[in-house]
Amino acid sequence: MGKYSFCSFSTRGVGRFKPEAGAQPHIGKVGKIEEVEEERIEVTCDGALVKDVIAAIKKVHPYEEVALDVYRLEDL
Repeated sequence: MGKYSFCSFSTRGVGRFKPEAGAQPHIGKVGKIEEVEEERIEVTCDGALVKDVIAAIKKVHPYEEVALDVYRLEDL
């Protein structure tokens, strides 16, 4: 991000989910709504690295389904 690297921002909150039939949840039980304290981490990276960053996150994240949002930042 310009002349800065390792830029990130974190927010703590409560995540809620209900594993459905066939799921193998890391936390919780199938058919039961679960609440977990979680941390949302936002990072910036070069567009050419997005696929590699997503692959790295999925490789180490403990959840079966990883919630990811990707936004393109425009240089205005």
